[in-house]
Amino acid sequence: MTAPEALETPARRRRHARLIATLTELIGDCAHAAGAVYGPIADAAPEQDKVPVKLLPIMMLSAAAGPRLDAARQEDAARWPDAVAQEETEQQRTFEARCAAAEADQILADAVLGPDEDGPPAPGTVALPTASQSAAMALPAISADFLVSFQEDPEAAIELVKTVTATGEFTVGQILDDAVDTAVLAGLMILRGLQNPTDPSAAAETCLLAARQFALVVMVASADLADVTA
Repeated sequence: MTAPEALETPARRRRHARLIATLTELIGDCAHAAGAVYGPIADAAPEQDKVPVKLLPIMMLSAAAGPRLDAARQEDAARWPDAVAQEETEQQRTFEARCAAAEADQILADAVLGPDEDGPPAPGTVALPTASQSAAMALPAISADFLVSFQEDPEAAIELVKTVTATGEFTVGQILDDAVDTAVLAGLMILRGLQNPTDPSAAAETCLLAARQFALVVMVASADLADVTA
């Protein structure tokens, strides 16, 4: 009797299928909510003043978007437990690699500049990050750079991924997943201010801005760059 073959890692668009589906629904909901403002204005007679519009769809969307995305993430995680376990293993491995690199950098700095023997930082100053803190801060910084490049120059974004994954301190999936988290949070923050809108036109424009952000998340969540380091 042979052992069962290891399950293949699902494509990212499968691994995050419910999140992607929910994001596309939110894009449509943002457009619908904005239309509840723009539509009545377009239908009103030219001489009509103070056109009544509907702000309730915008307010409901602002309150519901976060829980909907959280539920989508949980469903994707429950559907692919093996992938989640593999991601957790990779996260631990690469975090340790980043800590080791940060410690090596500190040893080199001490050799060149001498060890810091001044004790605790003076009041009003900030202590230099420890190796583990540097390791924790590295991934968000890389993913933020990736997001900027992805929007402006996708080829440069791919080159960035190749460069930072070559050392073994990051995986492609980690960079993309953290970029997704960053972009999702940005979209939710855009919607957060719409729970009690006072300017209908500004609220509609903000809804469409959130839709644009969610469209970016879909592109990143669907991107499959697993072979870029080959």
